[in-house]
Amino acid sequence: MWARNEVGTALKFLKGYATLSPLQDETLEDSAERKITTSYVPVGIAVGIVPWNYPIYLASAKIGPALLTGNAFILKASPFTPYTSLKMAELAQRFFPPGVFQALSGDDSLGPMLTSHSNVNMVSFTGSIPTGKAIMKSCSGTLKRVVLELGGNDPAIVCADADPVSAAMRIGLFAFCNSGQICMSIKRIYVHESIYDQFLGVLVQHAGALRVGVGESDFLGPIATEPHFNLLSGIKEARYSVVAGGTERLANKKGFYIPATIIDNPPEDSAIVQEEQFAPVIPVMKWSEESDVIQRANSTDAGLGASVWTRDDEQARRIASQLQAGNVWINTHAEIEPNTPFSGHKQSGLGVEHSVEGLKAYCNVRSIFRKPF
Repeated sequence: MWARNEVGTALKFLKGYATLSPLQDETLEDSAERKITTSYVPVGIAVGIVPWNYPIYLASAKIGPALLTGNAFILKASPFTPYTSLKMAELAQRFFPPGVFQALSGDDSLGPMLTSHSNVNMVSFTGSIPTGKAIMKSCSGTLKRVVLELGGNDPAIVCADADPVSAAMRIGLFAFCNSGQICMSIKRIYVHESIYDQFLGVLVQHAGALRVGVGESDFLGPIATEPHFNLLSGIKEARYSVVAGGTERLANKKGFYIPATIIDNPPEDSAIVQEEQFAPVIPVMKWSEESDVIQRANSTDAGLGASVWTRDDEQARRIASQLQAGNVWINTHAEIEPNTPFSGHKQSGLGVEHSVEGLKAYCNVRSIFRKPF
């Protein structure tokens, strides 16, 4: 299910990049005294480092802009999902001259070789915040261009006038899709106290009905790796109020499967609220005052996305304008388009992906001042 979705999304974005307005010279001044133009030129050799959770789509989000702007591109695969990247490079050889698009596969020692290499001009990375910081530090030695799309801890704020049944069903989809292993999936849910109990009850029912497996009709796949599965043991040890699911491995499934899990009103300073869980585990908390829930939504180091759920357009605008996130959705979540800039605030990233601004990230700017001789 999610594999087909990923391939379709990758194709949509590659086609979308091809329809963006090409980067052309811009004339800033054209007078009798002088002419000033600005142009965008390729950085040279760009490296894309992609994670395991969406290796085809996330690679496409770097391949398309890099090649469209005239760069050579090296794709560094995750050691957990090497074949997809190697296959994409194999297919690309039919269309590009030798050396224009390459892929490398290896363990964690390969990344630092690329990020520190003097002939690499730019690195675009998608992954965790700690790894992003390490890449930025490595790139600083040669002052490479860097684009970082890092982890998120996206809050969903459900207002008092929202339909609790509809909101719970839709938010459940965004929280549990791909078993929560998406940087911009909903990771925290704040529900107004007046509809909290009804919302929670519907969300619990929804979670219990999600099918587990990798078939076409299944919704929840496994936790991708054993190291990540082992990190979830902290949830069990914290003794939260678990009202649906649990983090015990499902004995009747081969793989690191856990059911959709809901934690009822944990403390705001608890790890499950403050840290990205990257799993089908979601905390649900109450709120009463708008100013308070905005402060709580902004309280983490992450700032990738957020959503507001309400029928009141003015309230939606007011809350959205105060959220410290690069992407804010109203009555939906995680919708992205190839013509729309995507970026993170705070420690969720640096630079822009997608859109014309994303193309510019793979370019250097050159300004030319010309006067008559």
